[in-house]
Amino acid sequence: MQFDEKQFKSRLTKVFDRNGFSSMLNMERTEKFLALTKILLEENEKYNLTAIKEPNKIILNHYADCAALADVLPKGARVADIGCGAGFPTLPVAILRPDLKILGVDSTAKRIAYVNMVKDELSLGEVEAITARAEDLGKSELRESFDIVTARAVAAMRVLTELCLPLVKIGGQMIAMKGKNAEFELAESKKAISILGGKLAATHMIRLSDDDEEIIHPLIVIDKKAKTPPAYPRAYAQISKKPL
Repeated sequence: MQFDEKQFKSRLTKVFDRNGFSSMLNMERTEKFLALTKILLEENEKYNLTAIKEPNKIILNHYADCAALADVLPKGARVADIGCGAGFPTLPVAILRPDLKILGVDSTAKRIAYVNMVKDELSLGEVEAITARAEDLGKSELRESFDIVTARAVAAMRVLTELCLPLVKIGGQMIAMKGKNAEFELAESKKAISILGGKLAATHMIRLSDDDEEIIHPLIVIDKKAKTPPAYPRAYAQISKKPL
């Protein structure tokens, strides 16, 4: 898919400036977002990576949205992105925050192959992507080893908490990028958060806009205060059938 590269870069700069992220962009990162968009649109025709196919909408809905997450991550953090799919937020965050070490995790091998291909094309050296299930990683040597575990549009909070919190080390955080049902989901997940060693720290309401669209959604931040009991995470069938 062809598009106007000059117009794209101008739009990217304008949207980031409008939403308070202009300091995160420079010439090199702008070029990487351009390259990412070209690859995404080309590969999307083969693999259906995203339903958003219009470059201007990609800028707001994917890139600016991921910038909102990148803006709150601590310097030098080790990050796991659970259910990274087509690389959101893994790839935009890696472009904007090269100080971070990011592990993208997804159960679909084709999507992980795509993420690894893109990270090589864009020379994102601190990114790794693996085909795995979060509940398996939570029982592996990676258990309680990450400063930050994030997820974007993966599962309801009661389920997501059991997938993510076992991977967060004490003193770290789980950050969930949630949608319109976040308040209800959060209320439902209070027991799960407590059992798994977490405590709600904050809910940041993200408001993003361009000339003709506005996005409003929360980032839910959970502090890891205590070790997750050894019984968790359970097998996914149990987690989904009987969430905590």
